[in-house]
Formats: sequence, structure tokens, C-alpha cells
Amino acid sequence: MTTQTCAEPGCRGTIEDGYCNVCGAPAGGNPAGGALAAVAAAWGADDTTVRSSDGLPGAMEQPSTGRTSSSRLASTALGSARVAPGTYQTRRVGTGSTRLRGHRLGAGLTTVPHTPVADPLQAVMATPELAESKRYCPTCGQPVGRTREGVPGRIAGFCGHCGARYDFAPALKAGDLVARQYEVVGCLAHGGLGWIYLARDRNVSGRWVVLKGLLNSGDKEAYEAAVAERQYLAEVEHPLIVEIFNFVLHEGLGYTVMEFVGGKSLKDVLKERRDLGAGQARPLPVDQAIAYLLEVLPAFSYLHDRGLLYCDFKPDNIIAQGDGVKLIDMGGVRRTDDLQSAIYGTVGYQAPEVAEIGPSVASDIFTLGRTLASLVLDFRGNTTVYQASFPPVADTPVFQKYDSFYRWLAKACAPEPADRFAGVDEARVQLLGVLREVVATDKGRGYTATTSAESVLFGVPPLDGAEGALGWHELPLLKVDSTDPLASWLAGVNVADPAARMVALAGAGEATVEVRLAMARAAIEAGDDDRLRATVAQILEHDPWEWRAAWMEGLGHLSTGNPASARASFNAVYGQVPGEPAPKLALATVCEVSGEPGVAEQLYSTIARADANYTGAAAFGLARVRSSGGDLDGALRALDLVGPTRGSFPDARLRRAHLLVGARRTLVDLSDAVAGLDAAHVPDRPKAAVTVDALSGALGLVTRGGPDPSVRVAGAEASEPELRDRLEVALRDLAHLTDDRSERVALVDRANSVRRWTMR
Repeated sequence: MTTQTCAEPGCRGTIEDGYCNVCGAPAGGNPAGGALAAVAAAWGADDTTVRSSDGLPGAMEQPSTGRTSSSRLASTALGSARVAPGTYQTRRVGTGSTRLRGHRLGAGLTTVPHTPVADPLQAVMATPELAESKRYCPTCGQPVGRTREGVPGRIAGFCGHCGARYDFAPALKAGDLVARQYEVVGCLAHGGLGWIYLARDRNVSGRWVVLKGLLNSGDKEAYEAAVAERQYLAEVEHPLIVEIFNFVLHEGLGYTVMEFVGGKSLKDVLKERRDLGAGQARPLPVDQAIAYLLEVLPAFSYLHDRGLLYCDFKPDNIIAQGDGVKLIDMGGVRRTDDLQSAIYGTVGYQAPEVAEIGPSVASDIFTLGRTLASLVLDFRGNTTVYQASFPPVADTPVFQKYDSFYRWLAKACAPEPADRFAGVDEARVQLLGVLREVVATDKGRGYTATTSAESVLFGVPPLDGAEGALGWHELPLLKVDSTDPLASWLAGVNVADPAARMVALAGAGEATVEVRLAMARAAIEAGDDDRLRATVAQILEHDPWEWRAAWMEGLGHLSTGNPASARASFNAVYGQVPGEPAPKLALATVCEVSGEPGVAEQLYSTIARADANYTGAAAFGLARVRSSGGDLDGALRALDLVGPTRGSFPDARLRRAHLLVGARRTLVDLSDAVAGLDAAHVPDRPKAAVTVDALSGALGLVTRGGPDPSVRVAGAEASEPELRDRLEVALRDLAHLTDDRSERVALVDRANSVRRWTMR
């Protein structure tokens, strides 16, 4: 494949999707017109020489319109909740970008429309004028500059409420040279600190840059203090985060110089969708909204790993560009231990505790959840009634359709910070599982996942319960936390007898979480309910958020025939790890055994189609529920969800054959029952048993209803003579495969009884 180099002078980028991946120029180069033509002619031959500037490096973008500043804090800011090793949080899955060039949004599970990156010049405002409806006093926030008695409002003046001066005229104009380096092209938009400008960097090959106003820039000393205060931001470098190039002073005003990010903000995407809907809200499909958020989460992991908090995430600050995203507007970023700087947030997105105890990893996660919710809901009351909550599930179709999605949002935006996800990586892993379920739901009944995501929390469920209802021991095992101090020691405790195993575990040098979980499992196996309750209590006393204790509690209730209590325990686990299929499988099992087939069917159906690792266990459960309800065709469809590449395929084919033979509806069904086993590598004896049953059933149908030469069952034409001959052979084959002597004799006698007798 030929790579096209960018045509812009000095740019080393390449053309992707029609635009440069470095400077954003279109494939044929940007049109040189107006002020840009003169600027280009003046650059000369030494464009690639980087000249010195008057600016100081190290500051980031400042707040945009709509932020509210909290008072400075005297208390310690809240840190990340529950970050000690051994808690229920998932392992880190990497903090780098998940988007490589060419990667499509959606983690390979769904697709998101490509967002073109337009020519930067097209984004320049022809007439930079701030609408009157957006003019507010920068000091007190009251409306200013509004039309009165037919007289247009002034763009500059003094606030009638507090007397502070306001001025909405751009401070820079096209052609201005800022810091002897940045050639202003025009205005892009108006933000919380004034106008945002597009410019060319004359010292670096004329690349596009953005200039944004700064706080504390009224004089040089204040400007330098602001730079020094935020020097750490110069070290932020991540492919999903807008890059900061410089920090300069021009005519008494300070500016951040940053990368130009083409594309559209998700706020603009929502606005375009509303406009296309003739003013009616058209939120994003849930799968697309999740895909956007999943893509930006590594940027938050990067910041948090470096002790930085973003603070003010919202749809305005994530830009869709091409097949990726970019996190912009870093003006609210602060250190986790910063107790002095003003806190910036936006009503409807900021966590409720921030005003009192300050921002934290938990409050950043709250903004992530609120942003995702705003992308998929027609969120009336976002800043008022539902400022820190969500509409009732009963009134919200999206929540009713995607239960796991709702539970993810509820955990991310829990009122108490400690109840939220422990970190961004945990939230990301769970959201990926939610996306799998959303896609499965949207694709409908005929869709089955062909891929799976190995869980870091649970193993793969066994299939011992294929024929009968699942029991507690057929549910997935918890994986051992490798960071537990005694994880290696536990690997050596291989005692089959549960009572003896409890004795061995009691000899551990330290009662770590993993040791106690192993003790709880052994207690369930031994039927020692008192030991189980005591162990669960010890785990929760050590960590009230340890959901694995609730999992063990649920297994205990299920083992003792208490489905109502088991349901409560597994439901609590589901709320903590909403992207995991294991808790839903457990809930489906409980509902199946407690006489709630409708709920069980819904859960089994979602699980079977969402994760290939769980397809077998869930498909068998779905088949059981439907078969018990008399829906044979539905049960057969459930078993058809298990594809030939899955290890459970032979079991599924065998179960399907048993259902068809047991029903004995038609000769075609009986023929299908045997034929379905041929390519499934079913063991010889069960296959022979099904063949015998199918031939017996076919012989009965033919005897009562007459032959059908068009149908063949196990290779025999559906006529009495041929079916008798084939059934005799099948019975003798089955006898040969049978170890029990009395059973073998009975099969031979039966073969003799069906044998055709001829007169010679």
C-alpha cells in the first residue's frame, strides 16, 4: 500500500482518510488565501528552524463556558476508593492508548460512523461575535450585553449587577503575530476565558495550533506564577490527549498554545442529531456511546497513574476525529494533592461531594458516568431534578432494555464515592462486558457472539448441568488474585476432602482475603453453614466492599436450597460487576430453580449471545427453561446457539437429539436427531443410544401412520422392513458398547424381538 506524504511545507505526516495525521491538512494541501497567502510567502527557506519565543512551557487549556468554580479547600482531597491489593477491583489492563492507526471505534464489537476531519480554515468564524444569549458577567455570572427596548446589547461594558467590566470582542485579529511565532488566522469559538483562535506556528513548518486565554495573566509576574504552578502539565503526553506546545504572553494577556484537534465534539454530534430530528432529541445509540467512552478511558488511566485528575469531563471535551477520539480542554486538570487551586466542574456532571471534600479519582469516574448517560438519554432535568441522579428505570426505556448498562451507570455515579468503581481500568473492563451485552441485544435473536473476553475475575463455567438444572457447583469459579500474599501457597493446597482442606487452610500463616475465600468454598462443599457465615463476616469486616464475600454467600444459599436469599446475594454481585456474565448466570440459575422461568429465560438468552465462553452453559439453561414450558422449537433454537467451534458443541447436539427423540413428532425430526450427531464427535455409546431411540420412534410412527420412502432415519428408509433391520443392528451395537452384563443381555433380547422373521 502506497503511503502519501503530507503536502504541507515541512510536515512529516502522512495522509489518512484524506487528511494529514499530524497537521490536519487535506490531501492536496490547504488553499493559500487571504492572510495565509501572505504568511506563507514570508516564511522563506528557513521554515524548519525553530526560533525562540517569549513564552514559558507548561500550561494547559482553561475552563470552557458552563463551568462553576468551587471554593478552595482546607480539607484533604478524597483519594481513590478501595485501591488496596486484594479487593474486588479488576487488574490493570494497560494505561496506554487502545487506538492504533486504522483501529475502529467499538473494540471490534460494533462500528461507529467515521467522523471526517475538515480543513481547519473551514472552522474559522467569518464574523466572530458572541450571541447575546451566551453573554454573562465573568465575575458574578449574571446576564450582560442583552438587547433592551429594541436597542442591541453592547459587546463591552460594565455589569449592572456587580459593576465588573466585561468585553466580548476578540483580543486578537487575523494577521497578529503572538510571541513572534504564532500567526493568528481567526476565531474558532468563544470559551469560558474568552475567544479561542486558530493560528499557524511559523517556527514549526506552519503547523496548525490553537491559542486559548489563561487565568492570572494580567501582568507578567502573575503570568509566570500561573506557569510555574502548572508546570507539571507540560509532561502530559498521550496520544488521546490534546498536546500543549507552549505558554506565551502577548500584550499583557496569557495564552496556552496547543495542538489543533479537528473533528467534532460529542456535544456537536448530539446537536447535529437533534437538528436532523427537527428539534427532537436523538441521543446516540448505546453501543456507539459506549464505544466513544471506552476509547477515551485510557487517557484517564494515564492521568490518574500520574497523580492528576481531569475534573471536568463532559461531551464538550471529547472530540471524534476520523476513527478515533481526543480528550481536550485540560484547564481543570489538577494534582490529587492540590488543596489550593480553584476547582472547576460543570453542573450536571460534577460529583456531589466535590464542593465539600474536593475532587478525586472517584469524582472523575462520576463525570465519566454522567457523560455516558447524557449521550444516550433525552436528559431533561440533567442540571436540576436529576443533577446527581438518573430518571427512574420505569420511565426510561434505555434502562429497561439494557439492564447491565443501567447498573454500570448506577455504580459509576453512586452517591457515595466509595461505592463507585475503584479505578478507571475496573470501570473500563466492566463497560467492555456491558458493550458485549448491548450488541447482543441489538443484534437480536439470530446473533451469537463468536468471540469472548477472558475474565480476570471468573473462570469458564463447566457443563456438568447440561441435562438437569444447574447447581451451585456448576457455576464459574472465582479466580485467585495473584497479588494476594498467599496466592502461591494456596496453589499448593490440593486436598480433595473439604473438611481436611479447611484444616489445612486454618494453618495458613496469615488470614488473607484469598485464604478466607478458599475457606468459604470448602465450608460450602462440607455443608458447614456456620463456618461459611463466620468466614463471610470476617471478609466483610475487613473490606465492606468485597463483593466476592456476597458471591460465596450466594453459593451457600443455593447449596442449602434457599433460592430467595441466593438471589439477593447474586443480585448484589451483579450490581458491583455489571459487565461480568457470571453473576447473571447465577441469577438465571436461581430463577430457574425457584419457579421464575420468564426472568431465567431472559437472562440465559442475553448471556448465551453475548460471550462465547458462556454460550454453552447459558444455552443449556435456556433450552431447559423452554423445554419445561413446552416450547420445543425454542429449546432447539437455544441449543443451536452453540456453534461447532465450541467445546460444548457435542453436548449441545446430544441434548438436541434427546429433545427431538423424546418428542417423536415426525419422521423428519427423528431423522434430524441422528443426523445432527454425525459431525459432532459424540462418544459412541450415547450416540448409539440416541440411534436406537430414534429408530424405535420411527418404527412406531410408520407402524401407525404408514411408510414414507422420502425420509431416511439413521440410514434406513422409513418403512417397516428397513427400520426393523436397522434397529436390530443398532441394538446389537449398543449391547456391544455396554459394560453391564444384565443390560447387555436385555439389549440382545430386544434386538431379537424386533428382528424380521422370514419363511424359507
